[in-house]
Amino acid sequence: MNKKDVIVIGGGTSGLMASAAAGMHGASVLLLDKGNKLGRKMAISGGGRCNVTNIKEIDEVIQHIPGNGRFLYSTFSVFNNKDIVQFFDDLGVPLKEEDNGRMFPVTDKAQSVVEALLRRVRESGVEIRTNLGVKNVLYQEGRTVGVELMNGEKYYADAVIVAVGGKSVPHTGSTGDGYAWAEEAGHTITELFPTEVPLTSSDKLIKEKMLQGVSLRDVSLTVRNAKGKALVIHRGDMLFTHFGLSGPMALRCSQFVVKERKKHPERDVAIEIDLFPNLTLGQLTEQLQQNIRNNPKRQMKTIMKEYLTERMIPVILERAQIPEETTAAHLSQVQLHTLLQNLKALTVYVNGTLSIEKAFVTGGGVHVKEVHPKTMHSKKMQGLFFCGEVLDIHGYTGGYNITAALCTGYVAGKSAAELVQEWKEN
Repeated sequence: MNKKDVIVIGGGTSGLMASAAAGMHGASVLLLDKGNKLGRKMAISGGGRCNVTNIKEIDEVIQHIPGNGRFLYSTFSVFNNKDIVQFFDDLGVPLKEEDNGRMFPVTDKAQSVVEALLRRVRESGVEIRTNLGVKNVLYQEGRTVGVELMNGEKYYADAVIVAVGGKSVPHTGSTGDGYAWAEEAGHTITELFPTEVPLTSSDKLIKEKMLQGVSLRDVSLTVRNAKGKALVIHRGDMLFTHFGLSGPMALRCSQFVVKERKKHPERDVAIEIDLFPNLTLGQLTEQLQQNIRNNPKRQMKTIMKEYLTERMIPVILERAQIPEETTAAHLSQVQLHTLLQNLKALTVYVNGTLSIEKAFVTGGGVHVKEVHPKTMHSKKMQGLFFCGEVLDIHGYTGGYNITAALCTGYVAGKSAAELVQEWKEN
């Protein structure tokens, strides 16, 4: 009989870490993956450089994981972002800090991170089997007993760790296989939705491609609900595309757009872009009025060159109903007021997002209230563990999702190994 202490299903970020941790804690481990290459999503993350973690303090890290981040407090008490840095340093892959606490390998190559993790997996005595899809997780009398493969083979183990990811970036192997296995064990799967995904819009300036390809640096984006209340405000970079809005801050807004559209499917969602977040409306008004007084004969389109990129000028002037040839002296107070409104709150209406397959992260998944946060052990089935994106945990880009994957992976592997050892001793 093919029997191991622990079977890990999925050779992505969390699965590799779970395998390594289980092996390091004395378990015999079998790692199964349906693809032919392990760590594929990790290898393409961070633009091929792999944003391994974020070194911010735990409270701040959790703030950047709006999808059930608080669940991770207990997980982080066992293994956290600082432990990740030490883990890779011990493997000969030191990390360096960049902007906003993001940690990258000194090599600037994601592949060096993947190779180091794979090396640790092999050194931990893990048996790796690729090109083997799992059909079912096997349960018997309230306990996990193993897995059945697509080819009909069965492998047995006292503990099974489900680390198969969500439904985003499916070409890396994440196709949502784990949800059915979890449901069969009695788990609730919360509704799946795309997060960290570009926004779509049929707004005139998008449809007419007026700003396609224009990127904005250090702006502020506000998502407004149907009553005009701010749901979230994010500051950073964004990009206008042929279908809507993209770039880091647009992606961060996506989950709030999805939830608001679900509440009010008949309404598009207002996104306000503050082009001058460093200035209050009063300060910008004073600055612009001074410029107008000093240059009464200059056309407004020329004055605006001091404030905006070339392609933004006609859009903002049109929104403010100011003909381009208007001189500063002929600018009415109403036009000035509307111009300032558009500089501080350029509104684009978005009607949704790209599909979950185009998202960087899957929202929803195995309900976290049904999983022990300090061990990743199922509350529904003995010997069943979950880690990574199959759980209903999602964060912003910036190293937060990979931190959740690595930490839940480590804790699941360690806990599974310790549970099997405890059963053996009893």
